[in-house]
Amino acid sequence: MGLNNSFNNFALSMTKHRHFIVHKPFGYISQFMTNQKTRRSKKMLGELHDFPDGTMAIGRLDEHSEGLILLTTDGKMSERVRSKKVEKEYYAQVDGLITPESIRLLQDGTVISINKSIYTTHPCTVRLLDKEPDFPPRTKKIRDNRHGPTCWISIIITEGKYRQVRKMTAAAGFPTLRLFRVRIGNVFLNQMSAGEVIEVEDFDV
Repeated sequence: MGLNNSFNNFALSMTKHRHFIVHKPFGYISQFMTNQKTRRSKKMLGELHDFPDGTMAIGRLDEHSEGLILLTTDGKMSERVRSKKVEKEYYAQVDGLITPESIRLLQDGTVISINKSIYTTHPCTVRLLDKEPDFPPRTKKIRDNRHGPTCWISIIITEGKYRQVRKMTAAAGFPTLRLFRVRIGNVFLNQMSAGEVIEVEDFDV
């Protein structure tokens, strides 16, 4: 009986899934490998940590976006996090001083292009941040302040279309200059450093 229990425990330990919270730095691609010759020089998430085989990113951030990304070896966990019941919050630095009219446009639904088709985003929550977030300077400078003012907004969505937030703000007339994902459900970026990886037992989304 003891031998069987030991075997069962060993089998469970061998199939136990692993989950990671990551602060994706600027310039990294949300992939672990690529065969594209043009991307061999790009930085991959796998360079940040010794992740186990089968690790996948739950939703992606484009190369120039930063912040919170969740990784898992569990496909069911990935589906749960990507559910439209789970909020994703972004802080976007936009070009110009956004107007109340543009904020309402973003909230009510913005017409953008997805895979060469016209798409209207779902209603979402958008607000102007009172002050600039305390993010470290980006490794590649955005632009000089002499080019005009900028401001930061919070956008909370439940969708995850490709480059959605960037397309939304551009359609509203305020292109995104810098983009951070700061929250997925109840998981927050908080004060994690760029490139930091934290392994957790589960995601509280």
